[in-house]
Amino acid sequence: MSVAPAVGALVVDTRADRLGEFRGVVGPYWSLRPIGGGVEWDAEPQRVRPADPTERLHAETARVNARSRGEWL
Repeated sequence: MSVAPAVGALVVDTRADRLGEFRGVVGPYWSLRPIGGGVEWDAEPQRVRPADPTERLHAETARVNARSRGEWL
């Protein structure tokens, strides 16, 4: 991916094999946030790809399940 995705887009950092939410550009890196919350990490843009439909479905299911337990993500 050479063009930054929209803030909130689900992407995969292939270096770390982690799904995250795009948060913005920080210098030469993209800032990603874990889906369930937590500490953001920096990823090299050339190592980030859009999440596929299965990965997006998994993330959305995790969000809905957390809300049903009264958790905020």
